[in-house]
Amino acid sequence: MRRARDSDYRSRAVYKLREIDQRDHLFRSGQAVVDLGAAPGSWCQYAAARIGNSGNVLALDILDMEPVNNVTFIRGDFTEEAILEACLGALAARPVDLVISDMAPNLSGIRDADQARSLQLAELALDFACRVLKPGGDLLVKVFQGAGTDRYREQLSQHFHKVMIRKPKASRDASREIYMLARGYGV
Repeated sequence: MRRARDSDYRSRAVYKLREIDQRDHLFRSGQAVVDLGAAPGSWCQYAAARIGNSGNVLALDILDMEPVNNVTFIRGDFTEEAILEACLGALAARPVDLVISDMAPNLSGIRDADQARSLQLAELALDFACRVLKPGGDLLVKVFQGAGTDRYREQLSQHFHKVMIRKPKASRDASREIYMLARGYGV
């Protein structure tokens, strides 16, 4: 966290995103990006800087978040119809280039339960991405490895041209978190 504070980022999670972006070139100038589970906002900060003023970032979270320059924030659960409609309205019918999700459940310490709830969030992110992504768009989503991870990867493969697993060095070694990068929606 100190490293993030020293660099003006809101959390160290930004280093995971930055590492994946440096490897896979997720962001381009002018993109439309949606950040699911955005609070506290470090991924939004990074995405907004990478896509520039000609792009737009829409951030959603059930928690409140301090404003981020060039980011539209909606507080609420995107699985609720009213919040989803607000999101779609904020996108103004603009197809989305990239959906990013660093969502994680509140951890109980019960490994199997936490992993199952992580996959449920990832499935919700996939459902959302399928509603808003333009053809060829991408999805980056965090999951915890375990039962059901292979099945989720197969689900992604049904919608995307290519699915890759990323384990950033910025992730703690003991962490079971991985990121699935799904590229080429509907292609």
